[in-house]
Amino acid sequence: TMTEDLDPMRQFVLPGGHVVVSQAHVARTVARRAERWVAALDAELASGDLPLPAEVMPYLNRLSDYFFTLSRWLSKDLGAEETPWDSNK
Repeated sequence: TMTEDLDPMRQFVLPGGHVVVSQAHVARTVARRAERWVAALDAELASGDLPLPAEVMPYLNRLSDYFFTLSRWLSKDLGAEETPWDSNK
């Protein structure tokens, strides 16, 4: 629903513009970190008797996507400027 309210992305955006937007980006970063840790844990457990539930990795991936979309939606809702990332800087 939030995505439908947003303009299509044409470039990467930098976190910021409002403290709440930045907090959503931090939450996204934490979710991505958890995804990497769980992937490493899954690789360790693959040879053992304790498999990782199949739903965990897709959930963490969707969670981080949610926080990214939330940050963009909050930017729009709060009137905060989205700063495009410039690869030339």
